Amino acid sequence: MAMKHRITQFFNRPQVLRHVLNWYGPYRGAGVKIKHLADDFSEATVVMPLRWYNRNYVGTHFGGSLYSMVDPFHMLLIMNQLGKDYIVWDKAAHIEFISPGTGTVTAHFHVSDEHIAQIKQQTANGEKYLPQFEVDVVGEDGKLVAKAIKTLYIRKKRSQ
Repeated sequence: MAMKHRITQFFNRPQVLRHVLNWYGPYRGAGVKIKHLADDFSEATVVMPLRWYNRNYVGTHFGGSLYSMVDPFHMLLIMNQLGKDYIVWDKAAHIEFISPGTGTVTAHFHVSDEHIAQIKQQTANGEKYLPQFEVDVVGEDGKLVAKAIKTLYIRKKRSQ
């Protein structure tokens, strides 16, 4: 158990986590790159250029790659802001494809202090909380390519 704790602490450093995620196989395979991860885990910026290996049959971004670029970030940001006294899981997701993605697409994630305060308030009595977070994927021209909605499961851990 002590080894797991040391590894978890190592990955809780934003620049280490960003580096590891940039080398993570599924992200490298899709061409996803984490450009920015704030020191306080309050925000992240993720980009994905259009390449031959993440292009679909009609020459635009493959929907699975678009989803993968937004999948874990709200969970990771919130998990690291709340700390080890909370359970944070992805519960559900929905993605709507708005327009064809060509070129480099970008998603920016932000979890405010107000979000964290609301989560702590909602989970104070040990109850689960299922907040939803939206993120837009935009093209180089600023045009909306996709909108994702993530539902998280958050609960304060019970005392042992």
